[in-house]
Amino acid sequence: MIYLLGARGYIGEAYQRLLNARGLPYRAVSRADLDYANPALLAAALRADRATFLINAAGFTGKPNVDACELHKADTLDGNAVLPGRIADACADAGIPWGHVSSGCIYTGTRPDGSGFTEADTPNFTFRQNNCSFYSGSKALGEEILAGRPDVFIWRLRIPFERRDGPRNYLSKLMRYDRLLDAANSLSDLDAFTAASIACWEGRVPFGIYNITNPGCITTLEVVEIIRKSGICQKPFSFFSDEAEFMSTAAKTPRSNCLLDSSKLLATGIPLVPVHDALRAALAAWQPA
Repeated sequence: MIYLLGARGYIGEAYQRLLNARGLPYRAVSRADLDYANPALLAAALRADRATFLINAAGFTGKPNVDACELHKADTLDGNAVLPGRIADACADAGIPWGHVSSGCIYTGTRPDGSGFTEADTPNFTFRQNNCSFYSGSKALGEEILAGRPDVFIWRLRIPFERRDGPRNYLSKLMRYDRLLDAANSLSDLDAFTAASIACWEGRVPFGIYNITNPGCITTLEVVEIIRKSGICQKPFSFFSDEAEFMSTAAKTPRSNCLLDSSKLLATGIPLVPVHDALRAALAAWQPA
């Protein structure tokens, strides 16, 4: 029995699709069902249901984007920094391993040599550097709270995309925004992300942090060109002249643009398709809203 927290969110729904397709028994838990922010209540429920694993897909991202976190700082801290520690206490009490969905947005840029950040690199887009959005800072705190905890996977998601049209899908956003910022980033195929994270548990790979991003780096211009070639959207895409114009006219808080290295996960034998190929496959199987 797998416990799935945050099952009604964007990432939680993706986990439900995978678990249903795989026929894996699970309980989708919402706060209306169980106050899982209370470690004692959560631990008791885990024992009562004889849960063998827990997935935490709960958190606070803000709607329509992370700018909203600047206006809801208490909720952001509670969902992204405090809650993971409470879940860790409950799982330790119940004696079960678990996985936490984190984010690659706790980094900005690349390593000095231009390569992607590894799991061993200290996050550089956090409250410690005073250069980040409140969302990124809170996600970094969540990882700090879990540092040194045994029996937990920390799975870093980075700009999720998929074949289903929707407001949280990166591809959908690009096709609907009036203007775009050209930046180089790592991306995560959402279906591949959930499959890889489950594979971590099923394969009993070592606990710890894993960057679950499709190998390679891609710019916004490259993504737009792939969209155009797919034939799904042919609108004349418009771009900001630079990041300064984007920040002064469209964003209220700094954005993370970064490259992550996923070789640690690949070394476990869990496969990931290169990012350009994964994008083409998602668009080839596109499901309109």
